[in-house]
Amino acid sequence: MGRVANCPSTMEMLIGFMIPTVLVLICMEPNNVEAQVEEPPYPPHYELKALREIAAELGKKDWNFSENPCNNKSSWFTPPPPPHVSQGIYNSTVTCNCSFPDGECHIDGIYLAGQDLDGVLPHSLVNLSYIKTLILHYNYLHGAIPHEWGAMKLEIMTVSMNRLSGSIPGSLGNISTLKYLSLENNMLSGTIPPEFGKLNCSCSRISSNNFTGKIPNIFQSWKQLEKLEIQASGFEGPIPSSLALLHNLVELRISDLPGEGSKFPNIKNMKNMYRLMLRSCNISGPIPDYIWEFSQLQILDLSFNKLEGNISDSESLAKLQYMYLTHNSLTGSIPDWISSRDSRYQMDLSYNKFSESPQSPSCRENLNLFESFSGGKNLGLDNCLKNFPCSKDWYSVNINCGGGATTINGVDYEADEDSGGAAKYFPLKETWETSSTGLFWDTSVTSRDFIAQNVSILRTNNSKLYTRARLSPLSLTYYFRCLANGSYTVTLHFAEIVIRGNRSYQSLGRRIFDVYIQEKLKLKDFNIKNEAKGVDKVVVKQFKTVVRNKTLTVRFHWAGKGTCGTPRRGTYGPLISAISVDSDFKPPVLSGWNKKMKFVAGAVVCVLCLIFVILGILWWKGYFRHKPSREQVLRGLDLQAGFFTFEQMKAATNNFDATYKIGEGGFGAVYKAYNIRMLLGCMDVALRELSCCWCPKESQLLDWPTRQKICLGIAKGLAFLHEESSLKIVHRDIKTTNVLLDSELNPKISDFGLAKFDEEENTHISTRVAGTIGYMAPEYALWGYLTYKADVYSFGIVALEIVAGKNNTKYRPEEDFVCLQDRALVLQQKGHVMELVDPRLGTEFIEGEAIRMTRVALLCTNSSPALRPTMSEVVNMLEGRTIVPELVMDPSIFADESRLGALKDQFNRMLTQKSSETAMVTQTSDSSSKTWPHSSSTLV
Repeated sequence: MGRVANCPSTMEMLIGFMIPTVLVLICMEPNNVEAQVEEPPYPPHYELKALREIAAELGKKDWNFSENPCNNKSSWFTPPPPPHVSQGIYNSTVTCNCSFPDGECHIDGIYLAGQDLDGVLPHSLVNLSYIKTLILHYNYLHGAIPHEWGAMKLEIMTVSMNRLSGSIPGSLGNISTLKYLSLENNMLSGTIPPEFGKLNCSCSRISSNNFTGKIPNIFQSWKQLEKLEIQASGFEGPIPSSLALLHNLVELRISDLPGEGSKFPNIKNMKNMYRLMLRSCNISGPIPDYIWEFSQLQILDLSFNKLEGNISDSESLAKLQYMYLTHNSLTGSIPDWISSRDSRYQMDLSYNKFSESPQSPSCRENLNLFESFSGGKNLGLDNCLKNFPCSKDWYSVNINCGGGATTINGVDYEADEDSGGAAKYFPLKETWETSSTGLFWDTSVTSRDFIAQNVSILRTNNSKLYTRARLSPLSLTYYFRCLANGSYTVTLHFAEIVIRGNRSYQSLGRRIFDVYIQEKLKLKDFNIKNEAKGVDKVVVKQFKTVVRNKTLTVRFHWAGKGTCGTPRRGTYGPLISAISVDSDFKPPVLSGWNKKMKFVAGAVVCVLCLIFVILGILWWKGYFRHKPSREQVLRGLDLQAGFFTFEQMKAATNNFDATYKIGEGGFGAVYKAYNIRMLLGCMDVALRELSCCWCPKESQLLDWPTRQKICLGIAKGLAFLHEESSLKIVHRDIKTTNVLLDSELNPKISDFGLAKFDEEENTHISTRVAGTIGYMAPEYALWGYLTYKADVYSFGIVALEIVAGKNNTKYRPEEDFVCLQDRALVLQQKGHVMELVDPRLGTEFIEGEAIRMTRVALLCTNSSPALRPTMSEVVNMLEGRTIVPELVMDPSIFADESRLGALKDQFNRMLTQKSSETAMVTQTSDSSSKTWPHSSSTLV
């Protein structure tokens, strides 16, 4: 049997409407004891034809017209839902009434909920003459409501949670049989037609739309109406006087009416009212005494109005479980019947002007008295904050709202994992507290409703700040205390982690709220998804403010302009991921005795540290050990290997004497090592003193964004060398150990000892082979054929190492793979390229970027230099500006033993040769460099 999904507040009413359908379906079930009931007949041909037309208009593609839609054993009766759709929402059912005297079956119900249908409301529905129930909520339907529907005899009609637009046709007022109407959570506009006054529904829901004008005065004939919802509809006030005629109302929800205000509406005769919401309706004056006599009342929400006067001392509200009177101007003392309620009852009296008295309730769970008192010393906080006195002035507070403690970019964010509540003021720390107000209607309240959890893997930086977020259905205040007075910067972090961005009903939610700092409006109608241009994307907002009286408030207010039903009930309200409060001034210098004591202690520690540093320097200088002669230090030099100790380099340059200095490069000064030549009788040698280098420890894992930045930086550096520099240069020895990282982890290409100028008039350079095995292009290693494409090949190997987190020369062959590049090629051919990614990253990488970097790397390592891209093309591909071409390459080239043997022999011969080349480049290749000075000595 079909049903209205996830609407608990209306189920009891729908059950009565749908009893005939239930009886029909029961009659259609086979009897396990008696003989099986014969299959019912098919509906008439014209109804089957109408079903085909309806399916086409809705976009419903899985109805099986070869089966009988009136047979509840067929596929026309609710199949299991797809994995991404809740069981409580999904429905795909057609029902029939087979009780007609002539034995015919006629279609009387269509239930299509949670289907993500993206068509339009079907005009062909009028051809189903016997249809009484139409359930089309939680879809992606668009367009207008057909005016032809006014001729039908529908009893239940719900088209909520779609993207319908246009105005409501007046013809719908002709459906005199209509009992339940739900149009909520769409984009309907215009006004309610006067013909609607002819309806006699029991339940009407028109919330969360874009209507205009005042609420129409159409309730004169709605004598049977039991439930009315007009929340965040777009209408303006005042509340019409004809509302008083609805004596049978048991649930009334009207909210967010700007414009003309009014006194409290006359609802005196609604004795059976059990849920009443008149929120943000610009109502002034006192609360009528009869409200406190509604003995059936369970929920009362009169918040954010201009109500005045006292709360009655009556104790008639025995069933009242939730009461919200927040943000009014109520006065007098708080009645005893409120103070005596235990934690099962949620009472919110925050932001009022009650008078303090000895009998005023103390701070306790689920009684929110935040800023509820007026005047005097006690502002409603003393009782709650007595256990958290200020120990000092604070200048910075950082909160991971809804999440655990974490450190991001050196900033420690405090945990904020309290479960929250429907009316809760909870002091947590010395420096901040939280006030939460509001109830999620139409859902079973759980302890986790007030913390949003991401529904997909976040690809954002600093994802720990956005995995969870603090949520509130109405109002959420962060109250900071113990702050030093002065100017501050408030940083707010947002990310939409609940509403989706796909083409489904899960994307139809609209989260719109206001943000106040020190009760001044800073963000109005703020929509995270729109501001970030998508879901799971970060938005950071910063504001300047002034702290006085050592306090600061940041409040998030649900302004009633969003939706309350999608992706599911209970996911609306303002949402905040993290908050930082930082002073714009430095803390003052300590004074008095504390200052003296801390100064003395600090001075002692500094002196001790200085002594240890001096002793360490003296030991390092060799004052406490035998100092070898310069000849002894230089005796073990290995010029072929090119590796020297620091002591040998100091000896070779007379402790980096300025008279030995021959130039200045991007990485530091260059010195001529005269002592090596004089002592060992060798060629001129130059040494460079590096001034920016960052060396990660092997255990230090670089995250994916850093790897992406390093790879792109190397590519841009090589593009500069090959194409942008006035002197075109082939590096010849690109490898990971020749890439240095500065303090910001920006890559710098170094060690130009083997570099060659690219003579543009020549197609290639014939030269003696020099480089590092594992990184040399095959045409260069085997035949000495050198072009800038050799650097492209080497870059490809480095890019593979960045992706895999493995060194190509240290890669241990497995199965038929002889090197990392060979394994990458085989994985790409098998479609398993993601297996190449460094497993230590887990899921903390962007899959599309990893695939793209791997494909670019393999393209660069093509055995044919002509098929390799230029480095400027590589940059464009890595940045996603151009598409990476398909790679055609046979991985078996690495299994050719004769070819590998020739490569190894050639490399061994290279190592035995003495290099006599003197041309040298001493500058790094970062793209900011404009000149490339060189000297006549070899850079070691």
